[in-house]
Amino acid sequence: MNRSDFHFDLPEELIAQHPAAERDGARLLVVDAEARSLSHRVIRDLPELVAANSLIVPNDVKVRHARLILRRAGGGAGEALLLRAFGDGAFEAMVRPGARLKPGATAMIVDPANGAELARLSIEETLDEGLRKVRILRDGRDLDWDAVDQIGRLPLPPYITHLAGETDETRYQTAFHANEGEAVAAPTAGLHFTPELITALKTKGCGWSPVRLHVGLGTFRPMTADDIEDHAMHEERFEIPDATAAALLPVLQGRGRPLMCVGTTSLRTLEAAWDGKELKRSGSTRIFIKPGYTLRTADHLLTNFHLPESTLFVLVCALLGTEFAKAAYADAVRERYRFFSYGDAMLILNARRPATNIR
Repeated sequence: MNRSDFHFDLPEELIAQHPAAERDGARLLVVDAEARSLSHRVIRDLPELVAANSLIVPNDVKVRHARLILRRAGGGAGEALLLRAFGDGAFEAMVRPGARLKPGATAMIVDPANGAELARLSIEETLDEGLRKVRILRDGRDLDWDAVDQIGRLPLPPYITHLAGETDETRYQTAFHANEGEAVAAPTAGLHFTPELITALKTKGCGWSPVRLHVGLGTFRPMTADDIEDHAMHEERFEIPDATAAALLPVLQGRGRPLMCVGTTSLRTLEAAWDGKELKRSGSTRIFIKPGYTLRTADHLLTNFHLPESTLFVLVCALLGTEFAKAAYADAVRERYRFFSYGDAMLILNARRPATNIR
């Protein structure tokens, strides 16, 4: 399968730059993988669409203020995106310009509004895939994630053209996030949920059992290889809390309760953690779900609309078959759905089936 097999035409004006006026007001394309049907609803209709005894699994990770605006020693501009913390006080990071920010280099972290110096970034070594090991220092001390949250910006995706502002501080975090994690991108399907919508689902009898995938490069890194089998996923960590594991195990063991994942990060967590017999409670994954893969866990998936030629659109193709996935996306384009992180959503029903339509 070639990367070009997963291309589709997307008008630039459909890329959402700002969230919908209300979290649960986004549009919802309902796609039945078995019936091969499409219908148009809104997010707040979910209690009507989800079976009363469903177990709903979101990702409750916190998005960190991992984007740092830099001023290099010679006065030039730069950026760093922190990906994860090492145990020794340092971070794994993407930096640019990579040619200037090599081991031994330093740069000031600045406030983009007024240029004030907030801390110093020091490059220690080059890691695999061109990443860097860095330290964030202030008054000679390493800063941890909580301190970095005070000086960084939320790392909005590159297709959103503004720096994170006041609205993004609320709307690029889920309403139910834990105060934990080191995600560098939001689990965007979860952005649509309000406390009232969650309560309505629970009142109907649905379970709400979060997992935590620390969203990193594995989720949003673009494919560059022509053959998708040559694409290497970046490692991402996950945890499954005790209460979630207790709710999941009977379902995964075939007790007949429908399971709906909120977002591809939750789906990839469950598929990585469940081997058909045992549920791994924590670990890391490089899982790449592509056509030919049969789900072991979720029956249904709520997800936003994804980039052409991305690993996440490939995942959708694995659930629907590439031709039907492209047809569904073409319908969303015709109907002027809003795409990507701040956009509308798709509910894929009856996804757990053999993927017979690979092409």
